[in-house]
Amino acid sequence: MSKSPNPKQNASLPAPAVPGRQPPHFTVIILVVAVVVAAGLWWNKGGQVDAPPTVATEATANATNQPAPAASPSPNLGFEKLKGKWRRPDGGYIVEIRSVEPDGKMAAAYFNPRPINVAKAEASHEGAVTKVFIELRDVNYPGSTYNLVYEAASDQLTGIYYQAAIQQNYEVVFARME
Repeated sequence: MSKSPNPKQNASLPAPAVPGRQPPHFTVIILVVAVVVAAGLWWNKGGQVDAPPTVATEATANATNQPAPAASPSPNLGFEKLKGKWRRPDGGYIVEIRSVEPDGKMAAAYFNPRPINVAKAEASHEGAVTKVFIELRDVNYPGSTYNLVYEAASDQLTGIYYQAAIQQNYEVVFARME
């Protein structure tokens, strides 16, 4: 009499490999990596003090290198248009330009929503392009800067915000409040 195979003996044998299928531990590793990356991104986003959601592109970073139009405004008239309150719609951050001297030195304030120390603020002309530079030095603002260009057609300040705490650039826009 022949013996039939014992089902208990077959249960201990490894299952035959299915072509194209990854072992279960590979799936677990992928899931763990995804969770760690998601947690890192969430933690990093929560730790940022003043960062908008989009990272600057190289094209935008070079926007301040645009060729100047033919006509150049007088320095005093070009700076007068900068005075006022400007709000960043992506977070409610406010730049208030109180005055601009003919040499470009600005009296400016920055709010998020409380006042943040402005270490340096100046305006300049590069051809017909009016530029604004603001450096922040305060708690959570270790030298963060704004490099902005005044866009006359839209009456906006556009450019790059450098978040020094995380060493990252962001595209920003400020719209005039008043």
